[in-house]
Amino acid sequence: MDRRVYGVETEFGLVHRPAAAPEGVAAGPGRGLPPDELARYLFRPVVEFGRSSNIFIPNGSRLYLDVGSHPEYATAECADLLDLIACDRAGEAIMHDLAVWTQERITADGFNGQVYVLKNNVDSAGNSYGSHENYLIPRTTHFRRLSSILLPFLVTRQIIAGAGRVVPSDTEREAHFAFSQRADHMWEGISSATTRSRPIINTRDEPHADAAEHRRLHVIVGDSNMSSTTSLLRYGSTDLVLRMVESGVPVGDFELENPIGAIRHISHDITGEAKVRIRGGDEFTAVEIQRGLLERAQRFVRQHGAHHEHVQEIFELWERALEAVQTGDHSLIDRDIDWAIKKRLVEDVANRQGIGFDHPRLEQIDMAYHDVNPQRGLFHLLRRRGLVNEVITDEQVQQAMVTPPATRAAIRGEFLSTARAYGAECTVDWVHHKLVDRPLETVMLKDPFATEDPRIESLLARLGDPSTQLRELSLAERQQQSASVALSDRYVLAGPAAAAEPPLI
Repeated sequence: MDRRVYGVETEFGLVHRPAAAPEGVAAGPGRGLPPDELARYLFRPVVEFGRSSNIFIPNGSRLYLDVGSHPEYATAECADLLDLIACDRAGEAIMHDLAVWTQERITADGFNGQVYVLKNNVDSAGNSYGSHENYLIPRTTHFRRLSSILLPFLVTRQIIAGAGRVVPSDTEREAHFAFSQRADHMWEGISSATTRSRPIINTRDEPHADAAEHRRLHVIVGDSNMSSTTSLLRYGSTDLVLRMVESGVPVGDFELENPIGAIRHISHDITGEAKVRIRGGDEFTAVEIQRGLLERAQRFVRQHGAHHEHVQEIFELWERALEAVQTGDHSLIDRDIDWAIKKRLVEDVANRQGIGFDHPRLEQIDMAYHDVNPQRGLFHLLRRRGLVNEVITDEQVQQAMVTPPATRAAIRGEFLSTARAYGAECTVDWVHHKLVDRPLETVMLKDPFATEDPRIESLLARLGDPSTQLRELSLAERQQQSASVALSDRYVLAGPAAAAEPPLI
């Protein structure tokens, strides 16, 4: 594909931690709100805005409550990797704004303590929730060949894009640090299931586009990333492997004998020396498999040309991450790759306080790394102190909160904002656009790359004063209208005033 549409769906952890009673004071009747009740508080502004807990918002993205009372945010379809990362980070900011509102409401209702929204993948009870990637691929792609190449790539991708995890001790092994949060929660290589039996690749075929030309590749296995450089490598390397598959070029045979056993084995060996067996009987480390795919991707780009301006940056990050794992010199990437950033932080705390990986304090640090609160979350604190690198700016994130990317999402966002500005009820999904009082005029838009459509313009032009010709508004005026509508609604709140810088540990 010359151009590709990307998207990512992120499930967030949600918890209310009651305040401890002061020393010498008996504990009061306060309790931690259970997840379902807390989720209802969190989504009250969403329901007020869209009369549902499953809505699309003016930046073109989807906001909803998923199974298990997990708040979920699905980015708008993006055709540029930096747009995708900014749109994903905008979801964090929106969730934080909802948490601020929730904190105010539960305090007013007599509940003390703090509300936490975490962009991670495992809770303290061992339950897992996901970060699902979506890639538009041609319908002509041979899925058997795709899976035989993509599975070993995804199984080993954790060494370059994992979020890292402090793993508590059990009967089989001591507490230690692992590459991935999701690796232990995968149960199949390929399946149509998502919750009953989590696969690495989900086969559900919902392209949200012309099904005769496209299908949607739904990847379940990824860790949620806090680092934008990790996200760039995660999505960018996957896109390059897909391009090789789609082009039919030789990619090498790394098909794994046991993908599920391999993904766990690799995750728990931070030295990178763990070997996994391929179907031919040979054994390789994750570094060797990834390096083989990297070299083929570099050759592919030399022969066919780069398809976007981020390719060389992706190659440099990819090479450096493999070098860091192979040599054990994690300082090569401890400003860029989530697992290495977190590992540096955890080890600093452990060394400073003289504690081991089985200490509860380190599990706390692990969780706090993923806190989306920009004043409290440890990743955000590292970023403010200049200890991590970024590929996007705060301004890009703020813009992505209210402005859709230049894809079909721009039409969806304009449709939502314009209808709301005129007090007209409407419903949308990824493809359909409908004004409630004109149900027979539903517009179906199958082209995810389209940024305008005369049918939508005609429908919107009938709103308000008949003399008003909305189709004559400039793009800048429409974007301003969209932003002003979005910012006036309660789900995008002003964040709290900057607090004093907390200590890192």
